This record gives sequence, C-alpha cells and structure tokens, in this order.
Amino acid sequence: MDGVPHQVSPDAFLCALSRFVPLEQAWSWQQRWQHLLIRNQNSSRQPNQSPWPELLLLLEHPPCYTLGRGASAEFLGFDPAKPPEPLWRLDRGGEVTHHLPGQLVAYPVLDLNRHRSDLHWYLRLLEGAVLDLLDELGLEGERRSGLTGVWLEGKKVAAIGVSARRWVTQHGLALNVNCDLAGFAAIKPCGLDLPVAGLQQWLPGCTVAQLQQPLARALARRLGWDRLDAINEQNLNNLSEQDEPGLGALER
Repeated sequence: MDGVPHQVSPDAFLCALSRFVPLEQAWSWQQRWQHLLIRNQNSSRQPNQSPWPELLLLLEHPPCYTLGRGASAEFLGFDPAKPPEPLWRLDRGGEVTHHLPGQLVAYPVLDLNRHRSDLHWYLRLLEGAVLDLLDELGLEGERRSGLTGVWLEGKKVAAIGVSARRWVTQHGLALNVNCDLAGFAAIKPCGLDLPVAGLQQWLPGCTVAQLQQPLARALARRLGWDRLDAINEQNLNNLSEQDEPGLGALER
C-alpha cells in the first residue's frame, strides 16, 4: 500500500552465547534455520519485502567428538561404542574432530545463492575469515595446499567442515583458543598426523569471549553483510520455531 513503510530485515542475525551449548541443541537450531531459508527460497515474496536473514551462531560446546558423514572410525583411538565423551556422526564433510570448552565454534547458516553457489569457495571464505582474525591479533596464519583449515607455525588451530541443502549451509568452523588439548590425543584430528594447538600458545590469556565479536566482524566483511543484528537465545528460539518466516517483536 502506498505510503506504508515495508519491514527491512538485517542481512543476518548474530547469536553469540556465553554458556556451553550441547552439540545437539546447536544442530537443531541450524536445521530449523536452514528450513526457514529454504522455505524463503520457495516463497513468492511481496514487492519490497526483505529476504529472511541469515544466521551466525557463536558458541562453545561441552566436550564431544564428531564424525563427518563419510568419516572413517579408523581415526578414532577408542571404541566408538564406548567413547570417552559423546560421539556424533553429522552430515558435514571431513573426518573426526573434537569440541570442548575454550574452543570458539562458528555456525553460519547461509543461503549461498545470495553469495556464490560453490562449497569450495565457501570453505576458502571461512579460512579467510580466520586468517583475517589472526592478522588482527598480530599472528600469521597459514593455509595448507589440498587441505582445509588454518595453521599457525605448522600446528592446526582451526578445523572446518560444512554441508549444504539447496545451497543453504550448516556446520562451520572451530577455532582452538584456550582449550585443554589433551582430548585430541584420542583421535587423529581431521584424519591427519599433524599437531594441533590453541591460540593461548601465542597469546597467553586470550579467551573465547574476547574473540567472538572480532570473528563475527571478519565473517561479516567476507560475506558482505552490511547489517548484522545481535539477538539473544530467546529470540533465536522464537524465530527458529516459526512455521512461516516473519519478523516479529524481539526481546531486548
């Protein structure tokens, strides 16, 4: 209707959580948001209606291990029927990895049709965002030819694994910050005989909380997000549980 302003939504929502979020809860949020973005692809939007926002989840997990969809159990140093911590097989690419407190996990739920419909490009983008963050911290991160992830002085500090359905992504990256690395000894991380490390080796005292916003900014720059609006966990639950995409009032 003429003279009635239409609702302008952000490019993406940022939900940065300080509590330890069980992997199954984070996976559920991603699946719900993926559903909303796919539904938004299929909907016939009204003129001037903004697309449904993408999502960036930043959090830490309690200790657990995850396997990619085609990952081999041979890279586990324990009986998968009796894991030392919960073990999950996910629909992402890649081999086995370890999540734990002190590790910054980023789950961008994106419609790559809005960016570039190319998963290899997306993997390099995630690596690039981590490299940007490390550069901001005065560290020179590295890529490895033919491999996915980010290294510092030959030690892997960031693991990356993603999946997509109709070009809408799930999963993402895990950056070791100030975590206890002992749990990595029980696996061959990402199927590689290469050492892992945390940023505390180079930046003593750094924390996940300090790096959440810098990583969000690095990803926003790489993804071309002009507007990244912060939401809390209650808003995330309310929005992700909608039957139809539609922005209502948010809790402040």
